[in-house]
Amino acid sequence: MTTEELRLNIEKALDEIRPFLQSDGGDISLLSIEDDKLVKVQLQGACVGCSVNQMTLKSGVEMTIKKYAPQIEKVINIEA
Repeated sequence: MTTEELRLNIEKALDEIRPFLQSDGGDISLLSIEDDKLVKVQLQGACVGCSVNQMTLKSGVEMTIKKYAPQIEKVINIEA
């Protein structure tokens, strides 16, 4: 998988999870992909102050990204 294909697959994953985040007043954006293994995202809106955002990041966002791009090892949130 090329770097561009990887980026597109990660965007597809975020598009899949985004409606769930938006239904709670939040959103997510892709900041970067490092070494084709680490994805940096930014949770936005209501997700920023949410007490369960780390659970959402791991069990929702990371799991969905790994479904589309199995080589990804970790997803981290970069706060604004």
